[in-house]
Amino acid sequence: MDNSDIVISDEERDILQEVMNIAFGKASAELAEVIDIYVVLSVPDIKLMKTADVPGYIEAEINDFNNISVIKQSYRGKFHGTALLFFPGGAGKKLFSLFENSTAATPESKGISIVLEKETLLEVGNILIGASVSKVAELLNDVVSYRPPRIIVESRPGEIVDWDLAEPEGTAILMHTVFSFENRDISGLLFLIPSYKSFEWLKKALHAFIQQYE
Repeated sequence: MDNSDIVISDEERDILQEVMNIAFGKASAELAEVIDIYVVLSVPDIKLMKTADVPGYIEAEINDFNNISVIKQSYRGKFHGTALLFFPGGAGKKLFSLFENSTAATPESKGISIVLEKETLLEVGNILIGASVSKVAELLNDVVSYRPPRIIVESRPGEIVDWDLAEPEGTAILMHTVFSFENRDISGLLFLIPSYKSFEWLKKALHAFIQQYE
């Protein structure tokens, strides 16, 4: 990558890493209260790359999944961009029991339709994305709103073609974490991809955040 393309410094990336660590810790605690299960969010990995390289990178990261379900949701505020949540195939069936009335029709006893699986994944995705993004925004003194999520259920990784994430010629910041559900044997990937247009604000917000501790 050419130096002229770098839009955040190493120091700013370190601050962003710390913001995400704090935000994800708080999000995990909130999620445990909402869905009565502890969600472990790993230490986030932050990468800077050309937007055009994002699809290949993400597909390489999800290479272990034979089938996937994808939830894509845009968030808007001063901090705005796209969240992508990848579940392994069959995750909806395993997560179905987290919600009310699930005991009346368990996946094992009566099967679970694609509609119920989709609704379950959307609900979990809304909660997981909302908690993670809102905590990052909160730490940076912003409030975000969300567009309705879109979901693709049980698709091959290479068949996901809707990669309109940001400006094709711009630089992307990829914030990536592995999440897992305690006692559910489910893990997946969460990507937060801020819009290139929010970078100027993001840089200022990161410096304002770290100044609180200096």
